[in-house]
Amino acid sequence: MINIRKTRKECTGPVWGGCAKNVMKVIKNKTIYTGNGVIEDGFVRYEKTIAEVGSMQNFVSREEDEIVEVEGMYLIPGFIDVHSHGGYGLDSMDASADEIDWMVRQMAAKEGITSYFCTTMTQTSENIESAMKNIKAAAEKNPIIQGIHLEGPFISVNYKGAQDASYIQKPDAAVLKHWNELSGNRIKIVTYAPEEADTEFEDWCLANGIVPSAGHSNATYDQLCGCRACHVTHLYNAQRGLNHREPGVTGYGLLTDGVKAEMICDGIHIKPKMVYMAYKVKGSDGIELITDSMRAKGMPEGKSELGGQTVYVKDGTARLEDGTIAGSVLTYIDAFRNIMKFTDASLKEAVQMSSGNQAKEFGLTQKGAITVGKDADFVILENSQDGNYELKKTISMGEIIEA
Repeated sequence: MINIRKTRKECTGPVWGGCAKNVMKVIKNKTIYTGNGVIEDGFVRYEKTIAEVGSMQNFVSREEDEIVEVEGMYLIPGFIDVHSHGGYGLDSMDASADEIDWMVRQMAAKEGITSYFCTTMTQTSENIESAMKNIKAAAEKNPIIQGIHLEGPFISVNYKGAQDASYIQKPDAAVLKHWNELSGNRIKIVTYAPEEADTEFEDWCLANGIVPSAGHSNATYDQLCGCRACHVTHLYNAQRGLNHREPGVTGYGLLTDGVKAEMICDGIHIKPKMVYMAYKVKGSDGIELITDSMRAKGMPEGKSELGGQTVYVKDGTARLEDGTIAGSVLTYIDAFRNIMKFTDASLKEAVQMSSGNQAKEFGLTQKGAITVGKDADFVILENSQDGNYELKKTISMGEIIEA
């Protein structure tokens, strides 16, 4: 249970607003995982940003503080999902700005996501343009939306996965520039097939703060070593895989220092032992947890839709009619729990893979850590008797997010 106690009598507004400017909230927590270290029996004082964090031994009570008592729980940085198409009945490709705003708030409240990249799919140029405009409008009122992941249409037909091959096109810097302008320059990462791209495309991405990510690609290891990709989209999935004679995209992602690898840790897209192998090779500083979730997440199982294609969800797995796995219904809190179940990763390492790595790679300088000056983005967890971490509350920019 979370108790909120006001200590200033004249503070009569709502719990998170309506008070004098100097009023701050305080969480006094048993253990704070800052992203840089661990504080046992610590506290954090904040408004929209973090003003103070430290040990309770150094805590000085102020009359005007609002105390949120969460003793016996864990406080960690909010999760950052850089690859998710949607959930709760909605998809960033066809949802309105208001619907995207609502969807992202559901993900925050129910999953612990405090920074989110709306992710597109291979569709018509008109549909992608519409999505760019709607995401831009949603991001202007919802600070949780931190960017866009353009997944397609610059991919390989050979590894299209659940994407519609009829709309695939060659990587084109001019087209990407146009879409980025429509989004208000919010594209942070583009999934592409490096074997289909020229250096102009990659150079334009890097010059404009966009991470080029190898994915849905048939590239060989040698081809990849000559490209500029510094990220691999959903490692193991929809790519030339690991072989004893050809390392492929998977081998490139595993072996190349400085290349971040996304993973869908649902136990369906990747067998747990393969997750463990990636963790052993890359370490916690080389992996970023994603959901790659679709609109069916959080909805009853049955018929759904992804990128204009019919999807059937059964037993927690989403598939096209031909049996191809189509996105996931994974929640971020489950991905967070699973990386610790599938490997021997510590809670501290899971925090790094769910927030710190993403913040660093994508220049989200206000995110990914509980340190002074950063945004007050927190997840409050409780360790249950079965060893699972239960999500209790999500705080974004100092505000408790409710579904």
